[in-house]
Formats: sequence, structure tokens, C-alpha cells
Amino acid sequence: MGEMKSLRQKQEEREHQILGPFATFADESKGRDVREPQCDIRTDFQRDRDRILHCKAFRRLKQKTQVFLAPEGDHYRTRLTHTLEVAQNARTIARALLLNEDLTEAIALGHDLGHTPFGHAGERALNRISEEYGGFHHNEQSVRVVERLEKDGKGLNLTVEVRDGILNHQTRLMPSTLEGKIVRLSDKIAYINSDIDDAIRGGIIREEEIPTELTDVLGTSTNMRLNTLVHDIVHHSEGKNEINMSEEVENAMFQLRKFLFATVYTNPVAKGEERKVVHMIEQLYEYYIHHSEKLPEEFQMLIREGESTRRAVCDYIACMSDRFAVNLYKEIMIPKSWSVLGVEHR
Repeated sequence: MGEMKSLRQKQEEREHQILGPFATFADESKGRDVREPQCDIRTDFQRDRDRILHCKAFRRLKQKTQVFLAPEGDHYRTRLTHTLEVAQNARTIARALLLNEDLTEAIALGHDLGHTPFGHAGERALNRISEEYGGFHHNEQSVRVVERLEKDGKGLNLTVEVRDGILNHQTRLMPSTLEGKIVRLSDKIAYINSDIDDAIRGGIIREEEIPTELTDVLGTSTNMRLNTLVHDIVHHSEGKNEINMSEEVENAMFQLRKFLFATVYTNPVAKGEERKVVHMIEQLYEYYIHHSEKLPEEFQMLIREGESTRRAVCDYIACMSDRFAVNLYKEIMIPKSWSVLGVEHR
């Protein structure tokens, strides 16, 4: 009798039966940097998804800014809810196109793991600080998180395909897999629509202010716009070895993004506190550059293993949640009152 197949192998066989010819198959993965025994239940892409979901960097996303700094209210997006929305949009598209949903989900869940506290304001601050030695970009930091920083410096040992999708999810880059290309577009679809929704909720803009030439194409509500964008990608990518959008819808999406930059992302009411973010991050950076012995042990270990102090300090700050950064700043920079119990005031 032949050797019985594992549940993982049966799943891998089903992928070849169910998925389309342009899908990325788990049993054809380029593998991991460090070889390890395969799971008998999960495919490699399923294991990657689970590793990301259970890592510390993923949990910290719940306290990191998406657009509005520490908003008062339960319904504004954080970096975590944004990530989940990206994953949902991407999985819907991947399933419709018969592509690998597990790979798509893993890339989506990991794409923002390296994002700084306070959103793009924090990223700009760290980029300016570190400009002399390469700068700071959250997509590169996300890969650094999964390769170097998680699990006490051992990393998550993810597959090549997942790391490629995480690294190349930004507009100026292009992933090597169709699943990664789906996430790249799903990221934009998610943040454009959620940022409009949050801006309307916060009274920054009104739905009626969105140019009619854009709403005529995309729709007059968040749900309608999401539906238009997802359907457009599916209809123009089905049966092709590429992920496409119609010229009309793609142009409208990017024009809507420009509208957000003009009305929300640079709005003095919504963004007035960001100069304080820059000041706080700069001061934390300067403090730890001159007091590296105060860094947590895992970041001191990076320095002992050959990383520069500057790199380790950037890693530490980038890992922080908004709330942790504020509390740490208060602890380090704000003087505490002095008192002696039992001594009468004279």
C-alpha cells in the first residue's frame, strides 16, 4: 500500500483542481529562507497567514492611526480595521478570479505590519530623520518585521511569495503574483473609501462635495463605490494573466484619491495635530540615540548583533502604537512633581 496523503497534500491537490491556470499554487511556492518541516494540515500560505495573524506586530495595529489621530469615537478606522477591510476586498476578488485566496489573505494581513504610530505623519517623521542612511518606508519595514524583528529576532520565516506581496503593495511597485497585485489595488480601494466614510463622519467633508464626475462613475455612497471598484477589477481581469481595471474606473479612483489629498489629508482641522507628532517622534529618536541602553532588550540585541543604533531606534519607534508612544514620551520628557509625604507645607 502506498503512503497515505496528508490533509495538506489533499488541499494542494484541490487547489490544482479548483483554481484557475494563473493562480499561485501552494505546492509550487519558492519556499522559505530557512527550510522547515511542512504542516500536515495547512498549506504553506495558510501557515503564513496564521503566523501573521498571531504575531505581536499584527496586534499592535489596533492602536495605530489610519488617518485621524486618536479619534474620539468607536467607528473610525484604525490600522487594524483598515487591514481587515483590505483582506476582505482582496479575498472577494481572488475568489471570483479563481486565484489563491490563502496567499491573497496572507499578503493583505501583513502589508502594513511595519507602519509607524500616527499613520503617514509618523512615517514622514521617521523618513526625514533617517534620510541620510536610506530613509524609512513602511512597506520595507513590514518586510523587516516579518524577516528580522518578530519572534525575538528570528522572524516569521514566511514564503517568498508573501514577502514579495508585502514589499510591493505600494503604487510605485508591482508584485510578482496576481494575488499580490490584487492586494495592491485592494489597499487603495479600502483606504479611499474608508477615509471618505471617516471624513464624512467627522464633519470634514460631505458626500455632496465629492465631484459629480466621479460619483457618476463610482457611485454616491461607500457601498456603491466599493461594489463598482471590485466588480470592475473582476470583469476586466477574468481569464487573464493580469489584474486590470477599466480606464474610466481607474481614472475616477485616482481622481478621488486626489480629492482626498486636497480636502482631507492636508485639511488643517483633521491634520492640525500632526506637527506635534513630528516633534514627539524626533525627541524620542534623539533620546534613544543618546541612551541606547534604555532600549528594550530585543533592540539592544540588534545592536550587539551588528545593527546600527540608528536602525535599532527606528525599529523601536516604528513598532510603537500611538498610545504607547504618547505614554512613553510623557514618562521620558515630562517632569514629575516632587513631594515628600508627611512634610508640612511651609
